[in-house]
Amino acid sequence: MSRFQRSRKPRLRHEAVCELVFRPLAHVVVLGLAPLRVPPPAVVLLWTACGVGGAVELARGHFVVAALLVQLKTVLDNADGQLARLADRVTVFGRYLDSELDLFVNAALFAAVGWRTGNGVAAAAGFLALTTALSVNYNAERLYRAERGDDGGAMPEATGRADGLLRGLYLLLYAPQDRLVEQFVAARLRNASPQARLAYHDRATVSLLANLGMSTQLAVFGICIVAGRPLAFAWLAVAELGVVALLALRRELLVRKIGLVEEEAL
Repeated sequence: MSRFQRSRKPRLRHEAVCELVFRPLAHVVVLGLAPLRVPPPAVVLLWTACGVGGAVELARGHFVVAALLVQLKTVLDNADGQLARLADRVTVFGRYLDSELDLFVNAALFAAVGWRTGNGVAAAAGFLALTTALSVNYNAERLYRAERGDDGGAMPEATGRADGLLRGLYLLLYAPQDRLVEQFVAARLRNASPQARLAYHDRATVSLLANLGMSTQLAVFGICIVAGRPLAFAWLAVAELGVVALLALRRELLVRKIGLVEEEAL
């Protein structure tokens, strides 16, 4: 197995933009950092600085610099995980730190959009919409695996005080989103048969949602910034909720179709 393959995160479906652009670029960074034994959390802090720097430059109206910093953030965001896996330095601390600083950077970027455009309401709506889309993406794969007996998406337990603090913050920030998705799915599948449940948690939905991942989102954000229309990304994020709703409707139809077939068989 090549070093590039060893550094890849096991996923059910991969994000095309990430696989074609950002992951190969990140691998070049990883090959430079690995011999230096740079700790992956240091890379997390570096891309956080890039993301916050991008937000500052966006607020100042330096659109090209802001877009470049956001893309550099994405490259380094991919690099920290790849470096951890390649060097066998995956930790609970790094897992939680990565997730929480992603949310922080996204909040900073949308705050900059609101500041620059004077439309804080639209920027806040975009941030909430993006956070929702990313949460649905994460939970779609997690619940797909869980339905098939794979608990690989379970939250890792804390092994130290620092891990515990970050895990507690994760529970505060992300667990309510996860519970909402779980409760929605449980309500829709309350009386569903095992076959219908498997159909609901389908690979096509996971694949489509995977391509609404963070790398793709920030690539599109960069294009909007360079075009001088950063607020357009907020509206695009809101529009993504329509895609999520259509996928939910499609899953409903799949379950109902199987239910009708099962009733006819009886």
